[in-house]
Amino acid sequence: MNDVKTTLSLLLAASAAAYGADYLAFSGGYTAHAGKGIYSYRFDSANGSLKAMGVAIETDNPSFLAIDAKRHLLFAVHESNGPSAVSSFAIDAKSGKLALINRVASGGSAACHLALDRTGRWLAVANYGTGSVIVLPVAADGRLDNAVAFDQHKGSGPNPMRQAGPHAHEVTFSPDNRFLLANDLGTDQIYVYRFDATRGTVTPNDPPSAKTAPGAGPRHLVFHPNGRILYDVNEMAATVTAFRYDAAKGTLEEFQDISTLPEGFSERSGAEIAVSSAGTFLYASNRGQDTIALFAIDPLRFTLTAADRTPTLGSKPRHFALDPTGAWLLVENQDSGNIAVFSVHPRTGQLIPSAHAPVRVPDPVCLVFVP
Repeated sequence: MNDVKTTLSLLLAASAAAYGADYLAFSGGYTAHAGKGIYSYRFDSANGSLKAMGVAIETDNPSFLAIDAKRHLLFAVHESNGPSAVSSFAIDAKSGKLALINRVASGGSAACHLALDRTGRWLAVANYGTGSVIVLPVAADGRLDNAVAFDQHKGSGPNPMRQAGPHAHEVTFSPDNRFLLANDLGTDQIYVYRFDATRGTVTPNDPPSAKTAPGAGPRHLVFHPNGRILYDVNEMAATVTAFRYDAAKGTLEEFQDISTLPEGFSERSGAEIAVSSAGTFLYASNRGQDTIALFAIDPLRFTLTAADRTPTLGSKPRHFALDPTGAWLLVENQDSGNIAVFSVHPRTGQLIPSAHAPVRVPDPVCLVFVP
């Protein structure tokens, strides 16, 4: 079976070579152990090889990263149990090195996620520890200024160990840039804000949030390419919840909730979620089982049907990313300290381990491409 998968992977790589390109990539992670900061790589989409270029910059706990649309800037949160920070870096595309532009406070603790708005002028940040969301101005040269918007989530969930208070886990701008959405694991809600792209301010939508199942723990979300459907992966329940999204009103209506795990599997910890560019397949990672779950997306109803689960060649798949061609999926296995590369079958969406061994890196948490 392994020989068959290797052969298939090579055939898929050969087909990808027709439109393959070389990309710069960066990974962020934790630095409490062996990690040094942000690492850079060259990824060859013709054959799926990922080559380490070394430490792009030494910095503390750059757990999540974002790239600007012009691909000149990289932004990172510095996740800390105490007051956290956000940094802006200039990218040297040739060397893969980063140069610090400046660093500002995140307005809370354990900053864990960030996202640029569609204009590139505003950076939203989620503070997991204190359960708050902020918006920072971004100057033309990439310099960050102090927050112009702040919202403190309130409430709790049924799990006293994990949901004693709010825990903002992700921020995402709507495709039309009119709304900002924020998953909160602690309150089982997806908050929705009306976003003013001129001033960078946010105001609660009406209604101000959509609820997930009690104790689900919403973690990350992704819009379908059509902009009318949203999928949310729940960390604590290890489920994906599907919502219809009204782009005019910014409202969410749930229509499906489906497990990412086989029946009877008790260790539940969903992490990352992504949809293929064609909108035909959805992927979600399972920590504990250490797999990527594959779902087929119905082209008319947009419901999910479980199709496959692929071992991630490591432990605790905290994050994964599809490359710009969509022919490859790269998984960041945090506990085993590696990045594994899989080819994506163009017809079935199934993942096949590449012929290349996983690349070692300490405590990886996030990977972004610079096309």
